[in-house]
Amino acid sequence: MPNNTEVTIFVLLGFTDRLALQVILFLLFFAIYLFTLVGNLGLVVLVVVDSRLHTPMYHFLSVLSFLDACYSSVVTPKMLVNFLAENKTISFSGCVVQMLLFVTFGSTECFLLAAMAYDRYIAICNPLLYTAIMSPRVYVPLIIGSYIGGVSNGILQTVATFSLSFCASNVIKHIFCDAPPLLAISCSDTHLNELLLFIFVGSIEIFTILIVLVSYGFILVAILRIRSVEGRKKVFSTCGSHLTGVAIYHGTILFMYLRPTSSYSLSHDMVVAVFYTIVIPMLNPIIYSLRNKDVKEAVKKVLERTRFTHKVSCLCSK
Repeated sequence: MPNNTEVTIFVLLGFTDRLALQVILFLLFFAIYLFTLVGNLGLVVLVVVDSRLHTPMYHFLSVLSFLDACYSSVVTPKMLVNFLAENKTISFSGCVVQMLLFVTFGSTECFLLAAMAYDRYIAICNPLLYTAIMSPRVYVPLIIGSYIGGVSNGILQTVATFSLSFCASNVIKHIFCDAPPLLAISCSDTHLNELLLFIFVGSIEIFTILIVLVSYGFILVAILRIRSVEGRKKVFSTCGSHLTGVAIYHGTILFMYLRPTSSYSLSHDMVVAVFYTIVIPMLNPIIYSLRNKDVKEAVKKVLERTRFTHKVSCLCSK
């Protein structure tokens, strides 16, 4: 791929060149990134250590949290460095790797959210057979299939983008290496790449959103059959967090990628990119855990163990 281009490094333009504003943005996004890592990796640890969370739903949730931590880590550290560095460059190979990982993790999350919708459909519409149907023979292939779909899309998009020539400009008007801003600075004809990007993203969006809609269509029918108010509230609380996460994630992707490149705006697109690469991974642990009694109980249990261990260590030291 490097033989097809005269550019060996790219410059990530970022938000602003004002030092005071860069410091403020650095502190803000550094705090968000720390919260993202603690929240998502903490949720993964909870699922691993607490046997009550060893169910398909929480296995899916732990994988989602791991993806969010990786997804944010592909973009945020480099962005934080660029806030304080005079040299805001990224090597050609570094740009390739960043786009590959970003698209891979993002696409995998789309497939995983669809698999989680199917899991909620089985749990609500077939509660007595849930454990039997959603056995490791089913949910493990669903997780692996999500990764395979994400890796495939990541490779296809990355190869298609970096097969172009970059000879006119190496300044990427964005905070990370993504397909639309790279297509904007290519000196090759990008019409085919724009069409491929639309097909890649559109196909994944249609496929995954259709699974979510069909699953929740059956869930809605099941809810209408529930007579008790308490039963309906329980179902809504179980599905509400997932629906919120799906709506926020897919909404930003549809806005970002499924529109003509002529409508791209530097300031607007960077704000949207920050939202789905940095803010959403931070919000997901809150969305999925805030109203979840099992997760709250697991947190309390871990805190109690920590306090007990601390007391024992203090007594032993005396």
